[in-house]
Amino acid sequence: MRAGRPGFPGGTAVSHLTVYDWPTPDGLAGGSPHLHTASSEGYVVVGGQGRLQTLSPAGVAEHPLAAGAVLWFTPGTVHRLVNDGGLEIVVVMQNAGLPEAGDAVFTFPDEVLASPDRYAAAAALPDGDEDAVATAARRRRDLALEGYASLRAGGPAALERLYSRAGALVAAKATGWRTTWEQAVRAGVDETDRALTALGRGDAAHLHSASVHVGERQERTYRYGMCGRLRTWDVAAL
Repeated sequence: MRAGRPGFPGGTAVSHLTVYDWPTPDGLAGGSPHLHTASSEGYVVVGGQGRLQTLSPAGVAEHPLAAGAVLWFTPGTVHRLVNDGGLEIVVVMQNAGLPEAGDAVFTFPDEVLASPDRYAAAAALPDGDEDAVATAARRRRDLALEGYASLRAGGPAALERLYSRAGALVAAKATGWRTTWEQAVRAGVDETDRALTALGRGDAAHLHSASVHVGERQERTYRYGMCGRLRTWDVAAL
């Protein structure tokens, strides 16, 4: 069996998100539209009201969010959280470590997406006091909304162009992602495979390795993310 601490079930990551209540240029409050290139994302709504706007090859859609709702979506789904009041979510991310390593791509205007340097500058948040970081996060969100509006108006061709830009932006990172995925996800799948094989012959020896693990908070205070202020737990395999 694998030595060390196992990761959270399924190689997932967990965070608590309070969605931005900053007004947006289109009159709604909420977060930055973006997509993930390799990871699915799930929401468990724990408070407040809101909506999830999505854009995918299936078209434009909007999904209501309220306490108790559970919703998830696959890579390539452009998503935007709208906060109608006190929206709080427990986010479960597939492939722990990949989103943090750049799996997510903002829907900036195409001329920004076409330039890795311009994209990196637009996506970065500064070190400094909270007001400066908040101002930069809001400016980043509004730039993503500008591109998002063009995407919604541009039809399938605009979405196809976004996918092409996103693939180019993350191409150089994918090799490193594979190492993370093998350690966080594949190792757990292989471990289950071994356990099922053993159980099939009546061998339950792996149960002697049973253990309990506690994930520690990774931030002292909520930090500025894509969709809101969030805190994460250290739940990676060690």
